Amino acid sequence: MVDHSVALPTDVEALHALIRAERSAHASVLAERDQLAIRNATLEYLIAEIRRAHFGRKSERINDDQLALALEELETAAAREEAKDERTNPKLKQERARKRRASRILNFEHLPHEEVVIEPESMDCPCCGGTLHVIGEDVSRRLDKIPAKIRVIVTRRRKYACRKCTDGVVQAPAPPRLIEGGLPTEALVADVVVSKFADHLPLYRQAQILARHGVRIERSTLAQWVGAATAELEPLYDYLVRELKRSPKLFADETRCPVLDPGRGKTKSGYLWAIARDDRPWGGTEPPAVAYRYAPGRGKEHAVALLEGFTGVLQVDGYAAYNELTRAGGAVTLAFCWSHLRRKFYDIYLGGNAPIATEALARIGKLYAIEAEIRGGAPEVRRAERQARSKPIVTALKPWLEENLVKISKGSPLAEHIRYGLNHWDGLSRFLDDGRIEIDSNTVERSIRPLALTRKNALFAGHDIGAANWAIAASLIETCKLNCVNPLAWMTDALTKLVNLWPASRIIELMPWEYRKIDNPSRQS
Repeated sequence: MVDHSVALPTDVEALHALIRAERSAHASVLAERDQLAIRNATLEYLIAEIRRAHFGRKSERINDDQLALALEELETAAAREEAKDERTNPKLKQERARKRRASRILNFEHLPHEEVVIEPESMDCPCCGGTLHVIGEDVSRRLDKIPAKIRVIVTRRRKYACRKCTDGVVQAPAPPRLIEGGLPTEALVADVVVSKFADHLPLYRQAQILARHGVRIERSTLAQWVGAATAELEPLYDYLVRELKRSPKLFADETRCPVLDPGRGKTKSGYLWAIARDDRPWGGTEPPAVAYRYAPGRGKEHAVALLEGFTGVLQVDGYAAYNELTRAGGAVTLAFCWSHLRRKFYDIYLGGNAPIATEALARIGKLYAIEAEIRGGAPEVRRAERQARSKPIVTALKPWLEENLVKISKGSPLAEHIRYGLNHWDGLSRFLDDGRIEIDSNTVERSIRPLALTRKNALFAGHDIGAANWAIAASLIETCKLNCVNPLAWMTDALTKLVNLWPASRIIELMPWEYRKIDNPSRQS
């Protein structure tokens, strides 16, 4: 900006120059103001969406996926305006380009590189005509993608015969295939399975994508490929379940799985039950993993069947079916979830004028603040901190809830939520005495979300067996994700080895956490 405290020049040309500079500075300020106004409007809309997601009425609330879609549209709209500004303002374009280069911190050394060298039109010196020589170079890196390519692999097995006799015909044996007599390679089948269960792309959509490449494969054929793959992967799934149930501590949860009921022409309610392990919050060395099991119902018998043979601590949401595990020999100890109790009070808090719920949230919030500080510590360190800091909060919370329970209507939602907490108090308090126990069961809830996405896109499983296949594939794929392994690379490798008669005695070597140890360029970081 021009400093107006300086005396104005008397020369006309100097005055003109000063006015031009003032106008340029003013235009720059206006452009910056407009950009800030757009950014401010974007942020205000974003805040409004977040408020609606968390504080709105249930009918108006949006889930994480809907919020992500809203963010995508906002960011796309903002980028469009920025691109238009850059086309009209070269200086702004140059400045933003500099910032983009400075912000690049990703490492792509594991990816293949293709170099393009751009030379001047002439190698002769423009001054004297001499030959130019290299004194340096500017290097830029851009990320590119080659679209998916469908190809045909032709395998020829030559036959050889002896010229001296008629019986000496030799031919290499045909390599084994996952689909004998079928078209797909193991890599193509792996891609179909991962697209369905990791990327939540139903088979009919995959058939449409293949058709765009000129390859028309019926959805039913793709379904046969998925079934063959899950049958081949079943030994790995069985090993995964056994591995989890030998753990001293697990999480468990269940979610609805609609299944087509052909006899009635409608769907029935099945359930996918999940058991998960993640010892990283307390420094455990066992790899994280999750396994799902389909059951036609939600009764206690399914919980018992799922966890048969497990002895240890089971962290759940308080669903009564899990209580049966403590009665059958008493080998399982239940720990309950503070997050579920907190949500109950939160629902009351959203209605306004809820001092009891507000105070309960504040007290529970202190427990979560402590947990955030000690996450990743050794079990004995976590236990010591909880005994010193969390236990007084929990000890004081119970009588406070009991005192307030008698002050409110017995039939009110708040009274119901308080009774829920008091009825589960022993399980809620269990984390205080064991540093391996988390404060909530969010670990397994995070592993349930991908099932919900697949369910949303596929609507229902076509059969009980189809739901069981879903459980097998999803278990191994989500375990890959927990171990930062590329599911497609792992499944291609695992299917290829299994088809080639991988020995059962070495099945552990095919598990996702073992694949992570391989120095593989397709491994996720």
